[in-house]
Amino acid sequence: MSFVKRPLAARRSFRSSLFTVAAACVASFGFTGAAQAAETGKIGLDLPLLTSPFWQSYNTYLPKYAKDMGLDILAPVNSNGDPVQQITDMNNLLNLGSKGIVVGPLDSAAISRALDSAAARNVPVVAVDVAPTQGKVAMVVRADNRAYGEKACKYIGEHVKSGKVVQIMGDLASVNGRDRSEAFRSCVKGYPGLTLLEIPASWKGDVAATALDSLLTANPDVKGIYMQAGGVYLSPTLQTLRRKQMLFPAGDAKHVVIVSNDGIPQEFDAIRRGDIDATVSQPADSYAKYGLFYIKAALAGQTFKPGPTDHGSNIIQLAPGILEDQLPAPLVTKSNVDDKALWGNTVK
Repeated sequence: MSFVKRPLAARRSFRSSLFTVAAACVASFGFTGAAQAAETGKIGLDLPLLTSPFWQSYNTYLPKYAKDMGLDILAPVNSNGDPVQQITDMNNLLNLGSKGIVVGPLDSAAISRALDSAAARNVPVVAVDVAPTQGKVAMVVRADNRAYGEKACKYIGEHVKSGKVVQIMGDLASVNGRDRSEAFRSCVKGYPGLTLLEIPASWKGDVAATALDSLLTANPDVKGIYMQAGGVYLSPTLQTLRRKQMLFPAGDAKHVVIVSNDGIPQEFDAIRRGDIDATVSQPADSYAKYGLFYIKAALAGQTFKPGPTDHGSNIIQLAPGILEDQLPAPLVTKSNVDDKALWGNTVK
C-alpha cells in the first residue's frame, strides 16, 4: 500500500473526516446492539479469567444451566484477571441492555464501582465465588473459604507431625485469598510442631513457581504445601518440586504432603498418581447453576433469608443487605477421588 504525502492542513482535514465517520459508525452499532439486547432482556456474564481450568469448567456449565432455566444469556466476557478491565466489562454489559448480571469479582473492594453502576440502572447482580466488601448484590454464591484453609491445615497437620509447611496464597485483595490465608494460618497455630512459611502469589502460577523455587533452595526440608488454587498453582508447583528432585509419591518417606483447592480433573489425576494428597472441591457446577438461579429469582422479585436451603447449603448474612449462599465443598482424597458425584469427574 502506498502513502501519498499531503500538506499538513489537508492531512488534518482528512483525519478529522475519518474520525467523524468512524465515530458515527461506532455510535450507530452501539445503539443498535443495546436496543436489541434490551428487547431480548439478556443476562450478562462476566468471567474473572479463563487461564484457570476451574473457570474454564465453570464457563462450560453456564450455557447448560441457562438453557435448563430458560434464560437468554449474552456471550460471557473475560476480564482476564484485571480488576480495572472488569469494571469496564461490567459497564459494557450494562450498556448492552443486560437485565441482570452474574459476575465473579476479581477485587472485593474495586467491584463496588460496577455494582453501584448496576444499582443506578436497577439491574440486579449476583456475585459468584468472591464476595464484595461493599455494594449491592442480590446474592453471593460461594463456598465457605475459611473452611478451605481449615480443611487443608487439618489434613496436613494429621500427616505432618513436625517440620516446615508452605502456604501458597491467592490475591489478598480478594476476600477468598484473605479467608483461606487467615484460616490456614490460625489453624496451624494448633499444631506446635509445624513452622509456617508463606508465599503471596496473587493467583499467578509463574509468581508462585519463582517464589517456591527460592524458598525450597533456602528450606529443602519442607514437609507440606497448601496451594490455594490448584487451577493456577498445581502444574508450576509440581514442576518446581520435580526440578528440585523433591517430587516423591505419597507413601514414600520423602513425599511432601500437598493439599490444594479447586477440585479440577487435573488435581484428581495428581491424587491418583500420588503427586498430591488432597484437594477441596470448589463447586464449579453449582457456582454456575445457582449464580443463574439467583439472578432469575432476583428478576422475579424473589428474596431470601438466612437459613438452610433445599440444596444442601446454608444462607448466611455477610453484612447488612448482603446474603451469601454457602455451597458445600468436600475434601477429596485417594479414598473418594473416583466418586462420580464430584463435578471434576463429570466435566468434559
